[in-house]
Amino acid sequence: MRRPVQAALLVLSGLALLRVSLFSDLYLRYVKAGMRPLLIASGAVLLALGLAEAWSWYRRRRHDGDHLPPRTAWLLFLPVLSLALWAPPALGAYTAAREAPKSTTTQPQDFDPLPATSPLPLTLGDFTDRVRQDHTKAIRTRTVQMTGFATPAGHGGGWYLTRLIINCCAADAQSVKVRVYSTPSPKPDTWVTVTGTWHPHGTLGTATAEVALDAHTLKNIHRPTNGYTDALPLG
Repeated sequence: MRRPVQAALLVLSGLALLRVSLFSDLYLRYVKAGMRPLLIASGAVLLALGLAEAWSWYRRRRHDGDHLPPRTAWLLFLPVLSLALWAPPALGAYTAAREAPKSTTTQPQDFDPLPATSPLPLTLGDFTDRVRQDHTKAIRTRTVQMTGFATPAGHGGGWYLTRLIINCCAADAQSVKVRVYSTPSPKPDTWVTVTGTWHPHGTLGTATAEVALDAHTLKNIHRPTNGYTDALPLG
């Protein structure tokens, strides 16, 4: 690869990384928040290397008459330009519908008493654990509130309230799902907060209990900043 192409690719790669990590929060579509300093540092290093390479090539060209690279070499810019000018969307319903749900243990456990708050804010994982592992069946009559995005459920009726969890980056995402009944499905990838009660199917506190909710209310929301965690939304 000729030096001007190398320099331009380094500069564009650095600018693309800085765009998604330093000047916006688009990096959260691909990696965890803790990776931001590394992305910013990587972008700055690539930009500096690219500028140094371009300056070195320019000085050499003035003395040696270096030629421009072949036209086909410029095709290498397309992937970098796509990241610099257009960031792919965050993972959502398409990925979740094809991901196996995050595995959870089904052995009974001892849980702390539930707060008296109503509706009770819960993560999807906490709701799943309460439904399938809490032998006290404390969740039976409680009105809970959960947040996630809509995913089609296919057979069986209802739809899924979903969260995707990443350990490092989008490539290792796992899904947590709660089936929702009693309300029409929002459009896929729509972020919502759902309030409702456990859908009585199976024996509560055992693996036979369906992780499902009879919805009472549904409210559309913006995607929270911690959208790649199974946590209560931060905003």
